[in-house]
Amino acid sequence: MAYDPLSSGFVPRKSKASADLAAIGQRIRQLRGSERQDDFAPALGITQGQLSKIERGLLAPNVDVLVRLGKFSKKSVDWILTGEDL
Repeated sequence: MAYDPLSSGFVPRKSKASADLAAIGQRIRQLRGSERQDDFAPALGITQGQLSKIERGLLAPNVDVLVRLGKFSKKSVDWILTGEDL
């Protein structure tokens, strides 16, 4: 028999934590500098269209992209996500 969380009285809650995708996108845009999206995106393993959506705050960067950005820029993933080095 499959586990049914709703029948057990368990109600999943929405996470209270939320990322500010627009601010993350601005920091990524800052890290890109004057380099074109077409040239920068392949180094992150994504397309130019994905990078554009990330920079505009429409798409969250995945963990792989965050790690590559951190290595490339010498910035911490914490800084990319929050603007602070924690």
